[in-house]
Amino acid sequence: MKQNVQDMNDGNKIVGWAMTTTETRTFIKSFGKTVLTFFGYSVDYENEESMLAIATDSLSGYSPQTVLINIGGTSGGIGAVYPLAKEMGFKTTGIVSSQAIEYLKYISRAVDHVCFVSDEQWGGILPDSDRLSPTSEAMVSCSDVMIAIGGGEVTRDELIAGRQRGKPVRYYPAEVSHEWLIQQAHDKHLPFPDSFRGAAHEVFGNRN
Repeated sequence: MKQNVQDMNDGNKIVGWAMTTTETRTFIKSFGKTVLTFFGYSVDYENEESMLAIATDSLSGYSPQTVLINIGGTSGGIGAVYPLAKEMGFKTTGIVSSQAIEYLKYISRAVDHVCFVSDEQWGGILPDSDRLSPTSEAMVSCSDVMIAIGGGEVTRDELIAGRQRGKPVRYYPAEVSHEWLIQQAHDKHLPFPDSFRGAAHEVFGNRN
């Protein structure tokens, strides 16, 4: 595992390009802070202003001296929380699948340390099993507090795992970009979406 290697985004530190779950957790926990992880859509929100307002309210209850903000490494979707967290003085980390190495331009410029986890998929549950993929396992195992603002199937799987392990899980409803989801349905020859709130809402939407 390569430690703290300077890379493409003028300040990002790439911790490792093919890390294990254990290596990732060891690094994140080495800061000695409570790890607050944000979960959600990796693509645009229908109302990003509302999402950021929820994130601001959530962050205001924590101290940058004692809390580390962790997200999925990329700038899109829930990654828009990175600049906000930095402005509020928090140190930030990102955990992302090694699949993202082909898309380095999408790594947020506001994440301090990025851990690429060796994974054959982007996250979620491994095929024909009830186990999380390495990336999702790293996200859940590193987190002390889990806050989701909307989210699809990967977020759903991670929140379920976190809840089963007794971690504090907070879910806030939010809609994914209508235009994006409609286009996805069109491209994949699927029916018109009957909801824009994502798979996480189906499980956690009525639990607050």
